[in-house]
Amino acid sequence: MKKIAIAALTLLTAFAVQAKDWDVVRLAVDVPYEPFEYKAPDGTLTGFEIDLGNAVCEEMGVKCEWVIQAWDGIIPGLLARKYDAIFSSMSITPERAKKVSFSNGYYNTPTGLFAKKGADLDLSNLKGKRVGAQRGTIQDNYATDNFKGAEIMRYGTADELVLDLYGGRLDLVVLDFPVGESTILKGDKGSEYERVGDFLQLGAGVGVALRPRDKDLLEMFNKALDTVKSNGVYDEIRKKYFDYDIKI
Repeated sequence: MKKIAIAALTLLTAFAVQAKDWDVVRLAVDVPYEPFEYKAPDGTLTGFEIDLGNAVCEEMGVKCEWVIQAWDGIIPGLLARKYDAIFSSMSITPERAKKVSFSNGYYNTPTGLFAKKGADLDLSNLKGKRVGAQRGTIQDNYATDNFKGAEIMRYGTADELVLDLYGGRLDLVVLDFPVGESTILKGDKGSEYERVGDFLQLGAGVGVALRPRDKDLLEMFNKALDTVKSNGVYDEIRKKYFDYDIKI
């Protein structure tokens, strides 16, 4: 019995140490993805998720360290312990949930379709057209599943998508609406482009992605997110970037 008691105490002590060991949390982010995360003219990271992530870390009583990571390798990097969480517009999907744990959702925005004004695209028949999406996103999945006759062009960043749309190398872009609004409609040639078709509501929203073993950190994120949503901090940050509600 004494051995069992000692073993149990050892496990409890180890858990307690692990639970208190989060004085620094490394957050992965794919940049640029305006207005969620991008670099200001002075090179500092800014955007809705940067501000929100910093507020959540402050609520948790930990220091945030932001790690820039390309989207293609963002989940493998998490599993390889290059950082502790992904705070980068990652939609909660059943496929991803097989690899990572998700916090409660903290925003949900519609997806938009963007094209040049006057293109007069038939969205029910895009055979022979070039449709762009960011690789590995729910927009990529949607384009693949729904635009069968089109050539789906996949990109590493949203900026690359915009460059090819502006350059006439894409006929249609499928992109998170706030990102498309910021980078396409408000871009250098924005007056020449428009959103087409209906808004699309894809996925169950965006959450923080963590390693399944880090249950204590997941609980910390959920509590902190609930707090900033209820005490007005979330809405204060949101109003800096959006004039419509995105909270879930």
